Amino acid sequence: MTNVALRGCFVTGTDTGVGKTLVSAAMVHLLCRNGHRAAGLKPVAAGLELVDGEWVNEDVLMLQEASSLDLSRKDIGPCQFQRACAPHIAAMEEGRAIHRPSLIEAAVSLGSRVDRLVVEGVGGFCVPFGDDWSSADLAVDFDLPVVMVVGLRLGCLNHAILTKEAVERRGLRLTGWVASVIDPGMAYPRENTAALKKWLSPVPCLGVVPNLAAPCAALASTYLIPDAVGFALGHSRQLSREVQ
Repeated sequence: MTNVALRGCFVTGTDTGVGKTLVSAAMVHLLCRNGHRAAGLKPVAAGLELVDGEWVNEDVLMLQEASSLDLSRKDIGPCQFQRACAPHIAAMEEGRAIHRPSLIEAAVSLGSRVDRLVVEGVGGFCVPFGDDWSSADLAVDFDLPVVMVVGLRLGCLNHAILTKEAVERRGLRLTGWVASVIDPGMAYPRENTAALKKWLSPVPCLGVVPNLAAPCAALASTYLIPDAVGFALGHSRQLSREVQ
């Protein structure tokens, strides 16, 4: 057996399309800028586009570009599906299964090459991966501290509180949250952010990322609080794998 200490975090969101990838890539960029060997891992990704003759998942690509290491898209996105839909449906359409041990192996492999690993979940916290397991179960497997991305839009308070409860009910530690402005026209954004700080307390806010004209990890990283991010990613967990 080989033991690899995973250090980093598992990034979840209050829903799909709330800016998880941008925040994850921003965290990777911030860590690399501060001298860490850091990388993002997107264990399961659904939706490929043809770019310069290659099928690419835009989330995996953004995470790849944020890291200072020479990593392949397979390193970062070990399980990718063509269709942009719920992963278990995409897997069914392609006659494949999401293999849980393979995802753990991918985390161990990439974790052995870096000192901080930012694992991005898919959609919200409890997205099904099969008939009897979900992204929440994978988060439990990794046992990393969880960072929640809250998409600022109508309904975000309820979604954030329910996600926090779901994370903690599984024995995981929510160590930080990031507000992501996905609806620039949202009414009372400051008041909603203040309510989030109250209801999510004592979990700290790691930053507020505005709605950017174009997704940019370097720019988004300037809206994160470096010391708070460092504290949120300070926990470690050892996973084991069989040496072939």
